[in-house]
Amino acid sequence: MPIRVVFGEDNYLVRQGILRVLELEPDIELTAVCEDLPSLNQAIDAEKPDVVLTDIRMPPTNLDEGIQVADRVRQTRPETGVVVLSQFAAPEYALALLEQGAGGRAYLLKDRIGDDAVGLAGAIREVARGGSVIDSRVVETLVAGRTRTASPLDELTPRELQTLEEMAQGKNNAAIAASLVITEGSVEKLIHSIFQKLGLSWQPDVNRRVKAVLLYLAERES
Repeated sequence: MPIRVVFGEDNYLVRQGILRVLELEPDIELTAVCEDLPSLNQAIDAEKPDVVLTDIRMPPTNLDEGIQVADRVRQTRPETGVVVLSQFAAPEYALALLEQGAGGRAYLLKDRIGDDAVGLAGAIREVARGGSVIDSRVVETLVAGRTRTASPLDELTPRELQTLEEMAQGKNNAAIAASLVITEGSVEKLIHSIFQKLGLSWQPDVNRRVKAVLLYLAERES
């Protein structure tokens, strides 16, 4: 079965460009295309998509409609993934999108959706199965702005920081192992050490991963 997608974007040129990208993907079906928040919410209710693809800003306020959609979907259709598109590598938007959990969420930059390193179609597939994706440029922006005040992250080794950066991009253990050219067992040991140093007490690993990533992003916001 194809992945059913509802798409919200008010800019005509961006909308047409994305439509052309996705029409080449046989396993992705666009079931509705909307230009504002009210029509997007109506389409989500009517179509019950697997994934919502949405601009971060659109009418009526052009502020944070994409985040509003993600929050609403989490409450009404928690099994539905959300891919947010933005012109801004802004920490506050990424944090707002992920603060209730990273599963089934992606944050991509519009000027890189055709980049193989990001991959719009790949992000849609990933959130449809419950994964998460953060554009690497967003992560780089947060790393560049890292505060130099005392932080639990200062206790991490360079390899542990590399691992946490990979986690912040939504990668699972296998993908991290491939990227760092180490075994999955080594990745598990690194993540366990990260949790200990960040003071994340025992709870399901998915929740600890989200908290570790959020701490990582927050420390690099300023």
